[in-house]
Amino acid sequence: MSVQTERTDTAGEPAVRKARVPAPPRGDDRASTAPSRRLAAAPYLLLLPALLATVVLLGWPLVKNGMLSFQNLNPRQLIQHLTEWNGVDNYQEVLTGDDFWRVVERSVVVTAVNVALIMVLGTLVGLLLARLGTRMRLLLMIGLVLAWAMPVIAATTVYQWLFAQRFGVVNWVLDKLGWHSMADHNWLQTQFSTFAVITLLLVWQSIPFVAINLYAATTTIPRELYEAASLDGAGAWKSFTSVTLPFLRPFLYATTFLEVIWIFKAFAQIFAMNAGGPDHLTETLPIYAYVEGVGNQHFGVGAAISFLTILVLLVITSYYLRMVLKQEEDEL
Repeated sequence: MSVQTERTDTAGEPAVRKARVPAPPRGDDRASTAPSRRLAAAPYLLLLPALLATVVLLGWPLVKNGMLSFQNLNPRQLIQHLTEWNGVDNYQEVLTGDDFWRVVERSVVVTAVNVALIMVLGTLVGLLLARLGTRMRLLLMIGLVLAWAMPVIAATTVYQWLFAQRFGVVNWVLDKLGWHSMADHNWLQTQFSTFAVITLLLVWQSIPFVAINLYAATTTIPRELYEAASLDGAGAWKSFTSVTLPFLRPFLYATTFLEVIWIFKAFAQIFAMNAGGPDHLTETLPIYAYVEGVGNQHFGVGAAISFLTILVLLVITSYYLRMVLKQEEDEL
């Protein structure tokens, strides 16, 4: 840094002279960068406890499950604390069996149907919340939160009472409406009717999450865009497709991804409803892993099935991440 001063030479004309100002010592730079480095490291230090908890509570059980999938573990080995490694025999037994692929196909179909219903109905309820008045919106949101907050087993028990063969509310209502043949109908007797009840339960539990979050997303859309679309002559459908849907697309992607994971790994509702019956026809991958591992006491086979389930979820996650990255590149 330098400053300019004027002086008069012998001829009486002003002359310019540069006076140098000494630079600050280097020690001051090092002193000023030390606090900034500590501030930069602060977020990582705050995340460290959560990271350690994740490694201990999630990472180690995952590693242990992977090790167990390569072992032949039955009650005898478990009691005597014996470790019998059998390589990939468990995976070979699972992948070469017809039951596993039938369960995979069933799990994919059940997940697709449930997620489609959840996203469509949840989106409609969320858009309805955006159009309701304050009081009606508050009442509807209270009902949604109560349904969402109900414990899984409690909700499943309520649905068991509703669809009970004797003294069930659904059968009683259908009988009063004229369907007398439904008075003692067993809803858990066939695969289709059992999945119908389970689907109704899963959709009922998941709609509040989608609806409330979608309503929150609609509040971020500028009102000026709707006014501009109205001036251009756009109707309700055109405003939805040209204004609302583009803003909600990232939310819909993320919510669909979460719902796929939640429905795919749903266990308590299906197992508590009918334990995968009748005749194992409503078993999905989590139920199949539990029945093989705990029910049949083939712990290594059950671990292999659960690990394959994790791999399927990782494939779904990678597809979602690729889609998100592509969307970010398109926005750039």
